Order: sequence, then structure tokens, then C-alpha cells
Amino acid sequence: MRAAEHAADYLSTIDDRPVHATADGDHLRARLAHALDNMGVDPFEVIDNLAASGRDGTVATQGPRYFGFVVGGSIPAATAADWLVSAWDQNAGIYALSPLASVVEDIVAGWMRDFIGVTETWSVGFVTGGQMANFTCLAAARHHVLRAAGWDVERDGLFGAPPVDVIVSDESHYTIFTALRMLGFGAGRLRRIETDGQGSMRVDRLEEALKDSSDPCIICAQAGNVNTGAFDPLASIAALARARGAWLHVDAAFGLWAVASPSLRHLVDGAERADSIATDAHKWLNVPYDCGIAMTAHRESHRRALMLPAHYIQETASERDPHEFTPEESRRARAVPVYAALRVLGRAGLRHLVERCCAHARRMAATLAAHPQVRVLNEVVLNQVLVQCVSATGDASQADALTRQVIAAVQNDGTCWLGGTTWQGKAAMRISVSNWSTTEADIDRSASAILRLIPSGPTEGGRDA
Repeated sequence: MRAAEHAADYLSTIDDRPVHATADGDHLRARLAHALDNMGVDPFEVIDNLAASGRDGTVATQGPRYFGFVVGGSIPAATAADWLVSAWDQNAGIYALSPLASVVEDIVAGWMRDFIGVTETWSVGFVTGGQMANFTCLAAARHHVLRAAGWDVERDGLFGAPPVDVIVSDESHYTIFTALRMLGFGAGRLRRIETDGQGSMRVDRLEEALKDSSDPCIICAQAGNVNTGAFDPLASIAALARARGAWLHVDAAFGLWAVASPSLRHLVDGAERADSIATDAHKWLNVPYDCGIAMTAHRESHRRALMLPAHYIQETASERDPHEFTPEESRRARAVPVYAALRVLGRAGLRHLVERCCAHARRMAATLAAHPQVRVLNEVVLNQVLVQCVSATGDASQADALTRQVIAAVQNDGTCWLGGTTWQGKAAMRISVSNWSTTEADIDRSASAILRLIPSGPTEGGRDA
């Protein structure tokens, strides 16, 4: 009960607190880094101390004015469901350990297939996040393309295996590169395809690249550029992949949820023709950490890439054993909060959530762009806004320094929180609108704070900022 009281207090004040953490590492260590007592400490004291430290030492990512990275909050029903998951303390690896976790995963998997418009034969695994969703899908891809070439990579490894032609976008998210490195493909052997001005893969360049090799092939495309929100032309890429006999993987960490909106669904056209899709439920679906989802069109390749039977594991032939579709054995029932979120939102609620965030992003972009010292660098097609600040005199040479200065000032101010990035060689402010609780008033308040912090006079060096 004490923890529930603290949690309720934290959530009830999240809208009003500074978005940045108000305690630094030294303060937190002073509160928390006690010697480990021989006899232990009163549990209420421990919970009270953690709650007080959490109040000051956390970033208000749950709140409506957090725009850093692509991070959603957590809708109340999903948070409540996650508390149940912790109370149940189920190992969701196999049906015998938790029939409930298995059945809920199966139900949510069906809903996901229905959303995307793929057949019931698609496999679905619930993993920690986008990184492991990409890893899981690409492990299935590695198995599939090498098995077609007559090689059993799970038995024989990569030594002596046929070379695999791995093709990525210049704008692929770094988790794609990390997954491929972990799978033994090597960062230096990947072929990168040029993108257009918004970060979408150029199909003409991909078509040229596919003519150069007849090796087993994996293509990695993207639905939702992490900077601009742009989508690769998935339908055209899927057609090329089919003609080449390549496995097409789509990294759709947040962009996949555009399928919920009739006005945005066209952006994801072609994803249903992919061989695998990775997404994050703790981004735009707004469920608690952690919950990535890995989906493939090749159930057996998915299972064979990950599963190594053990004699003591009690399999249940007629029921889902979740560990067959994830790299983990011991794991929490992370599909339960997804179940709660989708049940509470429904199709209409999910559509409104996605469309509302996109409208907020457009409102933010329009408000900032009206200022003479602000340049919006991207077409705001989704929920991402890229901004550069220029000096009052229009001196472009100072834009990078000024943009970074404003980002730091906004983060320190506490009204909202946003991050920085580098886009096409330029420093940029990146604003990601992903939270279910963000309102127009939050957007206006945040935009006002950003504009207030843009200096219009000379900087310390005597030059205009």
C-alpha cells in the first residue's frame, strides 16, 4: 500500500513538476549508497527512500511535455496492468509456468496481425524493446536465407557459411547495426543505400545494388525515421526484395502505429509484404517499459533461429510456449500491459492517440517556424519535428552553436525536455511527440519556453548568436 501511495502521488504531480531530474548523481548516491546492513532495514524505510529519490532523480517521461527521443508515457490502464504483472511474478517463458501469460500473448499477437493486415501464420514474439525486436527478426532472417542456401547456421555457425549480402539504409537506426554486429555480420560488410533529403531510402539506388550480387540477401528498411519521421517506400522495396528472393526486414519501432489512422496508413503500405517487422509498444502505444514486438512471416524460421529444446522443459503441444519466439527464457509477462492498452483504447482510441500526436507535432512546428530565428528542417509527416536556430542577423555559421545552446537552455529550464541530433551535417533540435497525455496547451507552453530561450543579441564572443 505504501508503494501504491507513493506511485499515485508521483503520477498526480507529473504534469506540474520540472521535466528534468532535480537531483544529480551525487545527491542520489548520498541518499541511496548505504552500506549493506547485516540484518537488513525496515521495508517501509526502503520504499520511502526510493520514492523520495525517484521523485527528484527521474526525468518526467511520463508527463505531457517530454519530447526527447521517441518515448511515450504509460496510459493508466497499462500501468495498472504492469503492477499486476509484478504482483503475479510470472515467468512467461512457457505455458506450464503461466497459462495466463501464454494466452494473453496469443490474443495480443492476433490483434497485432489484424492491425497490420497479415495472415494468422505470422509469428509474434514479445521482447524487451526495439533493439531485441530487430535482433530477433534478423536472427530469423539469418536462419532463413542461409538454410535456403543449404547451410545450418545454428549447428555450424558462420565459419565457412555462404556470404550474406546485407543491405541497409544510410539512415537505418543504430539498433539495426548493433543487431547485425551481434549476429556476426560485421559492420564493415554491410552495404548502405543512399537516402533522399528526408531520410527515405532511394529505391533506384537499392535496385542498382541488388544487381551486383546473387548471394543470400537481407534488406533492412525503415518505417519512421527517428529524426524526420519519414518512411522508406516499403511497397517498392518489397517488390524488389521479392524479385531478388531477399528477406525484407522493416524497423518500425514507432512508425508502425500509423496503421491505426486512415489518413496515415498509406505511409506503411508494403509492410504487410515484408518478411519481418520490429516495433516498440512502449513508444507510441504508451505501455510501460519494457515491451518490444518481433513479427515474422516465417514462423518456423523464427522458432528454429531461437529455440534449443531442453529435456526438463515441459512443452504443451496445443498451447503457445512464448520462449520459442524470443531470445529470453526467464521473462516477465510483458504482453499483459499491451493487452490492457489495446482493450482500453480500442481502434478508435489508438487512432485518436496517433492522430493527436501528429497534430501536436504540426502545431509545434508551425509555432516555432513563425519565429524569424527558427528553421524547421523536415516535412512534418508524422510526430517528429527537426528545428535549427539561426542568429538574429541570419549568420548561418553560428547556427550549430546556437542550436546546441538553446537545447541546453531548454533542458535546464524544465518546462519541457527535448534532445539534440545531427541532421545532414547540421546540429538540430529534435522534438518527438509521443505521449498520450500531451495537450495543445502543453504544446503552446513548451513552444513559448523554447522561443523565450532563443537569444536575439550577441553571444559571449561578441558575435550574434
